[in-house]
Amino acid sequence: MKTYAAIFTFVPDIMERRLPYREAHLKHFYELRDAGKILLAGPWADPYDGALVVFRAESPDEVERLIQEDAYYQARLWTNILIREWDMVIVTDVSAVITPKVP
Repeated sequence: MKTYAAIFTFVPDIMERRLPYREAHLKHFYELRDAGKILLAGPWADPYDGALVVFRAESPDEVERLIQEDAYYQARLWTNILIREWDMVIVTDVSAVITPKVP
Protein backbone atom coordinates (compact mmCIF):
# COMPACT_ATOMS: atom_id res chain seq x y z
CA MET A 1 0.00 0.00 0.00
CA LYS A 2 1.34 3.42 -0.97
CA THR A 3 0.44 6.97 0.00
CA TYR A 4 -0.79 9.46 -2.59
CA ALA A 5 -1.52 13.18 -2.36
CA ALA A 6 -4.32 14.39 -4.60
CA ILE A 7 -4.59 18.13 -5.18
CA PHE A 8 -7.93 19.31 -6.50
CA THR A 9 -8.84 22.60 -8.18
CA PHE A 10 -12.47 23.69 -7.79
CA VAL A 11 -14.74 25.34 -10.33
CA PRO A 12 -15.00 29.10 -9.61
CA ASP A 13 -18.58 28.91 -8.27
CA ILE A 14 -18.03 25.82 -6.11
CA MET A 15 -19.95 27.13 -3.09
CA GLU A 16 -23.21 27.32 -5.04
CA ARG A 17 -22.73 24.35 -7.35
CA ARG A 18 -21.69 21.84 -4.68
CA LEU A 19 -24.91 22.00 -2.65
CA PRO A 20 -26.89 19.25 -4.47
CA TYR A 21 -23.86 16.89 -4.32
CA ARG A 22 -22.32 17.70 -0.93
CA GLU A 23 -24.08 15.03 1.14
CA ALA A 24 -23.15 12.25 -1.30
CA HIS A 25 -19.58 13.57 -1.58
CA LEU A 26 -19.07 13.62 2.20
CA LYS A 27 -20.66 10.17 2.60
CA HIS A 28 -18.29 8.77 -0.04
CA PHE A 29 -15.20 10.34 1.53
CA TYR A 30 -16.19 9.22 5.06
CA GLU A 31 -16.67 5.68 3.74
CA LEU A 32 -13.21 5.83 2.16
CA ARG A 33 -11.77 7.09 5.45
CA ASP A 34 -13.46 4.28 7.37
CA ALA A 35 -12.03 1.77 4.85
CA GLY A 36 -8.52 3.17 5.41
CA LYS A 37 -8.33 4.69 1.92
CA ILE A 38 -8.36 8.39 2.98
CA LEU A 39 -5.97 9.57 5.70
CA LEU A 40 -6.96 13.23 5.65
CA ALA A 41 -8.92 15.59 3.44
CA GLY A 42 -10.03 19.17 3.30
CA PRO A 43 -10.27 22.34 1.24
CA TRP A 44 -7.85 25.24 1.20
CA ALA A 45 -9.05 27.85 3.69
CA ASP A 46 -8.58 31.10 1.78
CA PRO A 47 -9.08 31.29 -1.07
CA TYR A 48 -11.52 28.39 -1.17
CA ASP A 49 -10.36 27.19 -4.59
CA GLY A 50 -9.15 23.66 -4.10
CA ALA A 51 -8.43 20.82 -1.72
CA LEU A 52 -5.88 18.27 -0.59
CA VAL A 53 -6.73 14.61 -0.01
CA VAL A 54 -4.20 12.02 1.14
CA PHE A 55 -5.04 8.50 -0.01
CA ARG A 56 -3.71 5.03 0.80
CA ALA A 57 -3.94 2.83 -2.28
CA GLU A 58 -2.16 0.20 -4.33
CA SER A 59 -1.65 2.48 -7.33
CA PRO A 60 -2.47 5.87 -8.86
CA ASP A 61 -5.09 4.05 -10.94
CA GLU A 62 -6.88 3.00 -7.77
CA VAL A 63 -6.83 6.61 -6.50
CA GLU A 64 -8.25 7.74 -9.83
CA ARG A 65 -11.03 5.17 -9.61
CA LEU A 66 -11.93 6.23 -6.06
CA ILE A 67 -12.06 9.85 -7.18
CA GLN A 68 -14.18 9.03 -10.23
CA GLU A 69 -16.77 7.37 -7.98
CA ASP A 70 -17.32 10.67 -6.14
CA ALA A 71 -20.34 12.93 -6.70
CA TYR A 72 -18.15 16.04 -7.08
CA TYR A 73 -16.16 14.37 -9.85
CA GLN A 74 -19.31 13.23 -11.62
CA ALA A 75 -20.77 16.76 -11.36
CA ARG A 76 -17.54 18.20 -12.80
CA LEU A 77 -16.87 20.38 -9.75
CA TRP A 78 -13.14 19.72 -9.96
CA THR A 79 -11.39 21.33 -12.93
CA ASN A 80 -8.02 19.71 -12.30
CA ILE A 81 -6.75 16.83 -10.20
CA LEU A 82 -3.05 16.13 -9.63
CA ILE A 83 -2.22 12.74 -8.12
CA ARG A 84 1.30 12.17 -6.85
CA GLU A 85 2.85 9.37 -4.85
CA TRP A 86 3.95 10.83 -1.54
CA ASP A 87 6.79 9.71 0.72
CA MET A 88 5.75 10.80 4.20
CA VAL A 89 8.90 11.56 6.18
CA ILE A 90 7.60 13.20 9.35
CA VAL A 91 4.26 11.99 10.68
CA THR A 92 2.32 12.74 13.84
CA ASP A 93 -1.05 11.63 15.11
CA VAL A 94 -2.92 14.67 13.80
CA SER A 95 -6.07 13.66 15.65
CA ALA A 96 -4.21 14.49 18.86
CA VAL A 97 -3.48 18.08 17.76
CA ILE A 98 -6.19 19.01 15.25
CA THR A 99 -9.94 18.98 15.71
CA PRO A 100 -11.55 18.49 12.29
CA LYS A 101 -14.31 20.87 11.27
CA VAL A 102 -17.66 19.15 11.19
CA PRO A 103 -19.29 19.58 7.78
